[in-house]
Amino acid sequence: IMVTWGLLSAAMMFVQTPWSFYTLRFLIGVAEAGFFPGIIFYLTTWFPGHRRGVMVALFISALPISNMLGSLISGFIMQYMHGVAGFAGWQWLFVIEGLPAVALGIAVFY
Repeated sequence: IMVTWGLLSAAMMFVQTPWSFYTLRFLIGVAEAGFFPGIIFYLTTWFPGHRRGVMVALFISALPISNMLGSLISGFIMQYMHGVAGFAGWQWLFVIEGLPAVALGIAVFY
């Protein structure tokens, strides 16, 4: 899931038309569809019933925290990375988002 999602996210930097945007967004949705239920499944197997609720709540609370911090980081990237290596700031967002996910996904296999 991580490798496919990371590659598709990084590929968003090459989007030129609405059709390519819609196609890639659809494929990203397909690639990440199993992530949330997969994590919930693993949490139910790793933690006993009396601790499971707290662990699931911590996992779910990570989303708004990541949105809060990610918006600050995204603004910084779009402002200061614009024009680096000939790419716009929004293109750098997708590279910086996608490539670490690919690296982490590969590292998990080993």
